[in-house]
Amino acid sequence: MRRTVRRTALAVLLTGGVVGVATWVMFFSPVLGVREVAIAGNSRIPAEQLRQAAGVRAGTPLATVDLGEVERRVGAVRAVESARVERNWPGTLRVTVVERTPVAAVPQGATTAVVDRYGVVLQQVAVAPPGLPVLRVQRAGIDDLATRAALAVLRTLPPEVRDRVSEVRAPSPGNVTLRLSDGRAVVWGDSRHGPDKARVLLAVLAKPGHTYDVSSPQVVTVK
Repeated sequence: MRRTVRRTALAVLLTGGVVGVATWVMFFSPVLGVREVAIAGNSRIPAEQLRQAAGVRAGTPLATVDLGEVERRVGAVRAVESARVERNWPGTLRVTVVERTPVAAVPQGATTAVVDRYGVVLQQVAVAPPGLPVLRVQRAGIDDLATRAALAVLRTLPPEVRDRVSEVRAPSPGNVTLRLSDGRAVVWGDSRHGPDKARVLLAVLAKPGHTYDVSSPQVVTVK
């Protein structure tokens, strides 16, 4: 009987010891610590800048890294649209980002602001980059309704049309117009029914004309 009790006690102690060692290795030891912060998805942002933003020191137990907090820090980099952080055992923290992409140039006095699809300013330049449509609004900003409407229209356009847009004007959210590189104008109206307007516009651009009004996709006019 006593021998059985001693064996049981020994088994419990051994099991507890194994669990304790495993816990120590997992959460406190550098054995399973971060050896690499791998960066993916970046083409314009230097990987080292993203590693610094992640703020995870080498040797930090991988299991204790707050993934949400790292995502928040990396996502705070202006040129990052979104970030995802994952553990890759035994020692890699993988950070995958989606970079903000320039979609329009906004004249602002002596300089030009390059903005992404949400109106976030990526950089201020002296000369607008070639290939970007010029966005003309009264007060550009991520909270400006006219800016948001104009950018929503650009997002809706099929690539073969968007690449031909040289200028977008939005004096108000409900009055968006496009100027194409060949001089033709498109009256878009507000940002509602975007897919319908885009589909109709793609078809009517094959017709000769100077102004294409798709503000009501059911009744399109070409002048």
